Amino acid sequence: MSNFAGSFPLVVNGAAIRTTEALYQACRFPHLPDLQRAIVAERNPMRAKWTARAHAAQSRPDWAAVRVEVMRWCLRVKLAQHPETFGHVLRATGRRPIVEDSARDRFWGAVPADGATLVGRNVLGRLLSELRDETALAETGMPSVVLPLALPRFDLEGTPIGPVERPAR
Repeated sequence: MSNFAGSFPLVVNGAAIRTTEALYQACRFPHLPDLQRAIVAERNPMRAKWTARAHAAQSRPDWAAVRVEVMRWCLRVKLAQHPETFGHVLRATGRRPIVEDSARDRFWGAVPADGATLVGRNVLGRLLSELRDETALAETGMPSVVLPLALPRFDLEGTPIGPVERPAR
């Protein structure tokens, strides 16, 4: 389920994006299309993250307030574009909580406090659980279109992000 998994490439506004992590990081910089292109062009998702971190001071001014909603949107795009594979992984968790087991990130994940306890907000795990539960309850099944967020300057590479559809296979 990792945002670093290369087996779930995305297409947004016609741009091929290797990982959910690269899409998420690019969304930090709608006002810097060249930086977004550099992030999306990274072949390694960790390098995409490092590229974004190197420019963190230039993140959109409301990033702290919108980052969770942006991550939720990115995960919905991933599910819409990979309903069989990513959807299968989500469904395989059943009703169990999903936890982002992290070495040090207490916001997106949870870190080991001792041999049996994880401590953290686990926001990514909660978003994945939420997405799984929503799609399990939806009469229509997996989403095939994800609408853009209603944020100012929700752009990718200089163009407002439009509805994201499941690519033809």
